[in-house]
Amino acid sequence: MQTFLTILAVLLIIAAIALFLLYHFGQKLQIRQAESQKAIDTYSQTVSLLAIDKKKMKLKAAPFPAEVYEKTPIYLRHLSVYVVKAKIGPKIVNLMCEKNVFEQIPLKVTIQGKISGAYLTEITKGAVPTEKMIEKRRKEKAKAEKKAAKNK
Repeated sequence: MQTFLTILAVLLIIAAIALFLLYHFGQKLQIRQAESQKAIDTYSQTVSLLAIDKKKMKLKAAPFPAEVYEKTPIYLRHLSVYVVKAKIGPKIVNLMCEKNVFEQIPLKVTIQGKISGAYLTEITKGAVPTEKMIEKRRKEKAKAEKKAAKNK
């Protein structure tokens, strides 16, 4: 019984240390993410672009300069990124974006979006509605009709 309690105490101490380290690491990442988001918002600009192609690929295989791969933290280098090949004015550029933006981008259609460097942050005009957006609109419409019928 004594050894069981000793093992249990050691496991609890290890678990407490692990939780503390995860909490501390998470706080640092959250601060870093807030700073990055502030920089992205500062340097973002609205442009008109024509999406030529879009793919999901590994960061190393993506058509970005070597600096992008080298400056990426080691723990994120193995992840896949969403890449959009777009024509902005006379130039053809490769942009990185998040999954929700990637799903909204229609191909071969001119859209307006906000970019910050080589990062496409959002689609402001011309996005393809996703299933979630369509369902949300249906619910809002049904709610408005119900409210109008109740007021009559």
